[in-house]
Formats: sequence, structure tokens, C-alpha cells
Amino acid sequence: MHDEHFEAEFPDTTRFEEMAKIVSYIKDGRSCQVVGIPGVSRSTLLGLFAYNKHIRQKHLGTAEKKTHFVAIDFSEIRNRDLFDVMKYLFLNLTESLRERGMTEEHKVVVGKFQEHLQFNDELVLFQGFKEAVDYMALEKKITIVFLFDRFEEYVPTVTSQFFTNLRVLRNRAKYRFSIVFSVNRPLENMLEPTLLAEYYEFVAGHIVYVAMHEEVFSTFRLSFIEKLTGKKLSAQILKEVLTLTGGHGKVTKFCVETLLAHGSTPGNLSEFLLTQTIVRGALNEIWFSLSPAEQSDLLEGTFADRDVNDYLEKVGLIHGNKIQIPLFAQFITAEYQEAAKSIQKIVYDENTNTIRKGAVVLSDQLTSSEFRLLRYLLQQSARIVERDELITIVWQGVKSTAGITDQAVDQLVFRVRRKIEEDANHPVHLQTIKGRGFRFAA
Repeated sequence: MHDEHFEAEFPDTTRFEEMAKIVSYIKDGRSCQVVGIPGVSRSTLLGLFAYNKHIRQKHLGTAEKKTHFVAIDFSEIRNRDLFDVMKYLFLNLTESLRERGMTEEHKVVVGKFQEHLQFNDELVLFQGFKEAVDYMALEKKITIVFLFDRFEEYVPTVTSQFFTNLRVLRNRAKYRFSIVFSVNRPLENMLEPTLLAEYYEFVAGHIVYVAMHEEVFSTFRLSFIEKLTGKKLSAQILKEVLTLTGGHGKVTKFCVETLLAHGSTPGNLSEFLLTQTIVRGALNEIWFSLSPAEQSDLLEGTFADRDVNDYLEKVGLIHGNKIQIPLFAQFITAEYQEAAKSIQKIVYDENTNTIRKGAVVLSDQLTSSEFRLLRYLLQQSARIVERDELITIVWQGVKSTAGITDQAVDQLVFRVRRKIEEDANHPVHLQTIKGRGFRFAA
């Protein structure tokens, strides 16, 4: 299927361990999370399921014919409302059936899509989506697996209703419905419990971490680059590059492409690579995906916070308290060591409706509730804000705030601290004023 896709060309042993773990969840009718830092090729990993028939057959066996994967790129709908998101999921389901040559199924599902879309109503469209899932899973006995790529980009605007809809679909299809969420950190760490509650039991703890370097994957990708360019690096230079990059997918790719284009071997390899805009961009992408606490620990080389250390270890960025991408270590020391010593204010920009700390866009890592809380505290900077006032602002869309407890506020405050403070247990910015409320120091 899809021979025109790049992913279709990979050998069937590619990312074997990660693929096997994902399939184990799918076979049990569970959803899971594929977690990794930017640039480790999470998108390609999901693409192997959607576009590489040999890999699907290797892992699924005879079940491959009755398992249908639907690739969804959430970066395309990051700020869209629920109606647009459900329409996008429905549309991608129909298109995936057409691409796979499932003519009968495509005709039926397209019919349901067109029939329900004309009403331009969220509930009516979702009803059509349910009917399409019923048809696929219950009538045709096909397991549907949605591959939610770059889901972290949708997290800031996701609602509890989104997860309620997923639960409804799963409960109808039972064990023939799964979702693979591709994210840069576990959903449980990004979302407040009330948002994820409806789908929590199907996905929480089901995590597959993507290794930065995998031999089969890297070998094929590098040989593909050499084939396209008609040029080749010496074994020695390639070994040096992989040592500097730790085998990180995007950084390695950009380094190799840069050297092939340059044509000659530079005297100081790391120094040369760090002058290249495209390489620096990939390294910055990793840096800006990290929380202030994670950035601080990487710069200082101290990993006292167990949660910070645990995350950095599992995504492969550190091992034994040592950064596993030497080029990244050199880059952040040169670029951010001095900046870390100065006080970087947290500010809210009304024009772009974003919250920043230095060059880091903090609002990209916040849920809607976390954003409302932090934005309001910034707007009321230096003033003590009482809990009841915060509840009114943060839970403004709720019909009644009577059931919202002090514990719910404290949990939300702590989650924000984990995303903006260098040490959430000793906050500098979001301060608790005992017996009165909270105060923010930018």
C-alpha cells in the first residue's frame, strides 16, 4: 500500500521493538502513547503503520487484513474547534480507505460523511462518525487504529468533550478501536485529570518511548540520503557524526546533508556543524520543547528532581546524568549558559495571546485551564489573588463552580509550576500566600 510514501520503503525490521510494543496494545484493544523528544522521527514511526504493508504483516500476521490504520496530523488543526476536528478525523478515515483500495468500505463511509456534513452541526456529524465506526468495527469486523501524530500541538486547546467522544467510539467498537497518541511527553503529565478523565483508563501508563538511535532505521535513512544526493561520507566521518549527534534522527540527517553539500571535511567538525543554521534549528527545537526545570538541570548538570531526571532518561536525552547528544551539550552551553544566569521575565503578549519566558513560548505547553490561570495571574502581577477569584476565572465555562475544591486549585497551580518554574517545590514566580491566595512575580 502507498508505494509512493517514503515510509513504504523501510525494511520490515525497522523500529522493531517500538512497533512490537505498539501492536501489543492494539491487539488487546487498548490505546497507547508514543513518546519522544522532537526530531526522533515519531511521525515516520506512525507512517510505517499507515504506509508500509510489509511491516504491518510482519507484526500483525493474518490480522493485518482486518486492521486499518488512519494517520492524522494534528499540527494541521491545532487551534480548531471540536466540530472541525471531528470533521478532519472523519475525512481522513474516508481518504485512508480510498488509498488502501477498500472500495466498498470507502463508498459506505463517504456516504455517511456527506449525509451528515450537510447539516453543519457538531452532534449530527458525530452521529455519522459513530455510524461509520459501527459499520467498520461491528459489521465488517475491522479494527480501526487512529494514529494521532503531533498531538502535543492540539493539547493547549483540547477539551474534555474530545476525550468523551473518543470514549463513546471505543465503547461502541470495543476491542476493535485503538488510538496511538504521538506526544513529546506523557498525556498524564500534560493534561489536568479532569480533561483526560473520560479516556484515562484506555491510555494512561501505556507508553512506548522512541529511542533516539536505532541501527536499521538510521542505516536506511542515511543510505537514502546518499542515494538522493549521489554523494557519500567516509565511514570515519559518519562515525564521528553519529558520536556527536547520539544518532538523533533529525540532527544526524541535517549534519549529514550539510557535510555532503559542503563537499570537504572541516577541520573542527563540531565547531563547523554548530555554525549551520539548519543544525542549530534542530537543536533549538529540542531545547524549546523542555520545561524550565529540565533546561536548568541540563545546564547545571544536576538532576536532583526525580521527575525531571526520569523524563530525560526515558526519552534518551541523558544517561547516567550525562547528555547523550554531545553536539547538543556544546550548543546549550554556548547559547544558554550565560542567559540562564540572568533573570528572564515571564510575560503575556496581548497581540499574540502568548505567554513567554525569554525565547521559550510557555503557552505552547499549557492546557486551556493552565493558560487562563497563568494569564490572569500575570495580568494581576504582584497582587494577591484569592482562590474564589481564580476559580471564577479558570472555570468560567462551567455552569456551577460549587463543586470545585481547594484541592483542584492546588493541583492546577502545581501543574503550572512544573511547566514554568526551575524548581516546582521551591517556586520563584507562582507564590502561595498562606491563608490568602496566590501572587505572581514575573
